[in-house]
Amino acid sequence: SLPNLKKKQFQKPTPFINTLSNQNMMVDIVLIDEAHLLLTKEDTYNNFHQKNQLNEIITRSKVTILIFDPKQVLKIKSHWGRTTLQEIVGPFATKTLRLSNQFRMRASQETLHWINRFVEREILPLPSDSNYDFQIFEDPEAFKQAIFQKDQKYGLSRMVSTFDYLHKKDGADYYVDEDGINLPWNRSYSNITWAEQPETINEVGSIYTIQGFDLNYVGVVLGPSIQYDEETQQLIIDPTQYKDKGAFVSRQDLSKTENEQAKEDIILNSLNVLMKRGVKGLYLYATNLQLRKRLLQLKENDS
Repeated sequence: SLPNLKKKQFQKPTPFINTLSNQNMMVDIVLIDEAHLLLTKEDTYNNFHQKNQLNEIITRSKVTILIFDPKQVLKIKSHWGRTTLQEIVGPFATKTLRLSNQFRMRASQETLHWINRFVEREILPLPSDSNYDFQIFEDPEAFKQAIFQKDQKYGLSRMVSTFDYLHKKDGADYYVDEDGINLPWNRSYSNITWAEQPETINEVGSIYTIQGFDLNYVGVVLGPSIQYDEETQQLIIDPTQYKDKGAFVSRQDLSKTENEQAKEDIILNSLNVLMKRGVKGLYLYATNLQLRKRLLQLKENDS
């Protein structure tokens, strides 16, 4: 729909790198959106045979502009250590700009701070925000009905979930939280974005369905991997409950401890992405009983 942007100007990283390598060419300017999703190790399955995609792109372009958010890494094969980025860009003349504001959510800084602390395992008292609809739900049916109603009134309101339920691409339906939410995972649709299909109001989106997309209202199902410790009063992350096994393929260049920590980071990163999809509102339903109880206590204290 934008006449100045051509399809040929957009490429995925691996074909871009391999094409330039085969032609022994460089380009003038490369803009990398979501640079945190670039591979940081060889991936023969995806035909990438070097060590780091960012390094390969930088050496094939005169100017490289990258948007990088370590809080959105979703697979161990894209895991960025604390020093990896600096090691890659260090040898080059580099200018860094820090993006401190976000423009999706019409929420107060207090609400954003609450979410940011939540995905760091800390649960704060609920924020008071007259401009943003932030609600905690005890009953899964009430949670679903609230999203249905918002979709009818405003459109683009959907339920999403942490990847804690079996989800295969074999044409069959797989359900999220059968004892509560009991709705199927997102089905496959061609050409049109999942949330723009009217029938998907009766489905639950995964992180891969919704990343990079804006909703008016988002209902987030906190699945079994997101738990609560009543003694420490913090979230517990249980990677054994996470069903996205492709995200957890261990790396030989990381220690066992680093691989395990990366798993927890990936779950928290996916939660961070899910909770920040809604422009007008965020609704939460926790399947873990202890976590649901704690969130409801905070709701009562706030009322």
